[in-house]
Amino acid sequence: MGRTQTPAQKGTMMKCFHCQAELRRGTTTFTDSRNGYVLVLQAVPAWVCPQCGEPLFEEAAVEGIQVVLKTLDEQVQKLHQAA
Repeated sequence: MGRTQTPAQKGTMMKCFHCQAELRRGTTTFTDSRNGYVLVLQAVPAWVCPQCGEPLFEEAAVEGIQVVLKTLDEQVQKLHQAA
């Protein structure tokens, strides 16, 4: 499976959806509360707005987060069934 290029890799500026500032490559914290647990992932690679802090995650980061969430959902379900 080929990797898709981000607009920045193609030479196009990426703008924040909220404030239109130019996004910069960096890291951010991903937090989600669901199904009886809270997940906090620190230093997740993302494009981050220096003005408002809004992150934009690339496909690889989203796929990794989804794997973690699916695994946790399955384990939490097992814990609930054992109770």
